[in-house]
Amino acid sequence: MNALLDTPALTAAERCDRCGAQAYVRVLLASGGELLFCAHHGREHADKLRQVAAEIHDESDRLTASPTVDAR
Repeated sequence: MNALLDTPALTAAERCDRCGAQAYVRVLLASGGELLFCAHHGREHADKLRQVAAEIHDESDRLTASPTVDAR
């Protein structure tokens, strides 16, 4: 899944609608609703979500990003 349009970044306060974990995937539905998913449930339901989504904003790559180290 990819971020398609300019969507605000997800915050730590936004939770997965399926399990309550931190959300990394925002799905804007063609019908006008919005769903939030953790990376796991976003991947699990990806095929179905692509069928009903107007936009999918996926930030799950943040889970594997290397932290910035201050080498002072």
